[in-house]
Amino acid sequence: MIKERTLKDLEEEYNLDLTGAVEKIKEENAKLVLVQFPDGLKQYATAIVDYLEEKTSAEFLIFLGSCFGACDYPVGMDKLGIDLTIQFGHSSLMPDYLNDRKGFKLEGNE
Repeated sequence: MIKERTLKDLEEEYNLDLTGAVEKIKEENAKLVLVQFPDGLKQYATAIVDYLEEKTSAEFLIFLGSCFGACDYPVGMDKLGIDLTIQFGHSSLMPDYLNDRKGFKLEGNE
């Protein structure tokens, strides 16, 4: 009961959409999910992931490194076969930020 009440409190205090996260995981049929939290929510990371694990069949990785918003995607995570990344407590990631990386050449930098 305490865990459920705590999660409900967190959802209200931090405007978390845990139900939406569960729906997205199921919709994407995600098997491996990376979750990322800002410093203020890191202390609740395991409780949130426990809830998500109970509601889905996915496995979760919790990234506890520094996190300065949606543009601060952890380097190297693409090599782990992650199906979905959920960043709690941040603004939405810019569309195509991760999928539209293209190299460019500066003039005079041959």
